[in-house]
Amino acid sequence: MTLPNRDERVTWVIESKSAEEVREKYDAWAEDYDADLAVYGYRSPAIAAGLVGRHIPKGAAPLLDAGSGTGNMGEVLRLLGYTDITAADLSEGMLKVAARTGAYKQTRQIVLGEHLDWPDNHFAGMTCLGTFVGGHAPATAFDELIRIVKPGGRMVFT
Repeated sequence: MTLPNRDERVTWVIESKSAEEVREKYDAWAEDYDADLAVYGYRSPAIAAGLVGRHIPKGAAPLLDAGSGTGNMGEVLRLLGYTDITAADLSEGMLKVAARTGAYKQTRQIVLGEHLDWPDNHFAGMTCLGTFVGGHAPATAFDELIRIVKPGGRMVFT
């Protein structure tokens, strides 16, 4: 799959018609993704980290980074002292980049909006950045995310 020029990539992904198309596009974009977002001034991980630090106690574990992409959020969480983090994303290419950060105990390919293979009340908290946008995770994915976070656990979304 050929990437469009940098200025067209976000629209290109958002216009996807299926989860499979989203996955293919992110697989193709994975190696350039972080550099592209830096040009756009993407700051969500830093903002979300402030909320995590305020509302999820250090040592709370495990944490889920749903829609982790290349692992920006995991890197920030690791710097804040969170060490038991799972990266979960639709794109295998993005998960490969995320794994290279060293921020995650494990990575798992998932499809938000489908059943997630974790038991009820498994995670102490979770983050989910930039995933509930056009052509990506459906609103029905919230039910599964709520199911796998412990009662009283905090969920940080953008």
